[in-house]
Amino acid sequence: MTAKTAGMFRSLRSFNYRVWAAGAFVSNVGTWMQRTAQTWLVLMQLTQHNASAVGLVMALQYGPQLLLLPLTGYVADHFNQRRLLIATQATMGAFALILGLLTVTGFVQLWQVDVFAFLFGCAAAFDAPVRQTFVAELVGDNDLPNAIALNSTSFNAARMIGPAIAGVVIAAFGTGWAFLINGASFMAVLASLALLRAAELRPNARAQHAKGDVIGSLTGGFRYVWSRSDLKAILIMLALIGTFGLNFQIFVSTMAIKVFHSDARGYGLLSSIMAVGTVAGALINASQHRPRFGALLAGAGLFGIGCTLAALAPTIWLFGAALALIGVAALMFTNTTNSLMQLATEPAMRGRVMALRVGVALGGTPIGAPIVGWVADDFGPRWALGVGAASGFAAALVAIAAMRAPQRP
Repeated sequence: MTAKTAGMFRSLRSFNYRVWAAGAFVSNVGTWMQRTAQTWLVLMQLTQHNASAVGLVMALQYGPQLLLLPLTGYVADHFNQRRLLIATQATMGAFALILGLLTVTGFVQLWQVDVFAFLFGCAAAFDAPVRQTFVAELVGDNDLPNAIALNSTSFNAARMIGPAIAGVVIAAFGTGWAFLINGASFMAVLASLALLRAAELRPNARAQHAKGDVIGSLTGGFRYVWSRSDLKAILIMLALIGTFGLNFQIFVSTMAIKVFHSDARGYGLLSSIMAVGTVAGALINASQHRPRFGALLAGAGLFGIGCTLAALAPTIWLFGAALALIGVAALMFTNTTNSLMQLATEPAMRGRVMALRVGVALGGTPIGAPIVGWVADDFGPRWALGVGAASGFAAALVAIAAMRAPQRP
């Protein structure tokens, strides 16, 4: 193994990180199976190819990231992160199993999918900032950018596998089995949390607990971010791309079905092709020792170019190639925002700042997904991808303005 390759995977030297990564990978495969199955269930079984219905499900699933923001950041900064992760992961696994049973038995209805999307989103809203900051307890700040990048590599390697497996499972056994498999996959991450060596953890500094001060804790996070021009610029870029660009469930499903007339296997394959690009983007980040603001500009610009090429693609294979480029760009961009914000933030503030990051990145989906779904229904999927392209180019302009500012860090 070369020194560069060893450096790329340096976080795996930690026993705790290896155990966590193994459990998370299994669970991530199940998560991507469920995301693929959920979109297919709504688009093909519960509606007549209604992209707006898919947008509503996405809005309900990601809306809690903003709705619960006062609580999620407070909890992440004040309570034991390992115990919180056990609670949130077990809850999401239970929801997946219940939805799977409803689907397998034939009782599932669209409103039930909406309800479970919202419940799953509530659990995920508490899970996301804790899971992202918990990585620092596994490896420490020196290897934090590398660990974040490897987490994304794992997540997106699972993205290559999960949708393809889901397509086969849906075609052979039915949509409900993908949900059931996802529910069972949460046992892997729960087992990994139980096996961690507590003595080797590096606990993050906890904020001082003040009873009834949830709102004060949130406003403190806002004041902290507002005082930092670099953090503000990152959040604005995330808001643009997160709201209008990270709607891949709509982009890929509508192009696969309405433009290229594909089946479940083809839809799963396209999702997996995109994941090849995301893994490449994550590995590029993993090879970098320190995140740079210029990587945000590159990621945003490439994202806009990739969406433009996807919108213009005349064949499914060229569309797949464009999806791979989008995957590289999206991971370069999102991973860099994660690393930059964590490393630039005081440890006692990280939970709140990361909750704001997740809230902005995913909380815009309730606004953007229905709009993108409406554009796909009324003007066509290619125009919906055009909206995603515009978000990337707009974010790139924000990055250029921030880099030219006199007080840029």
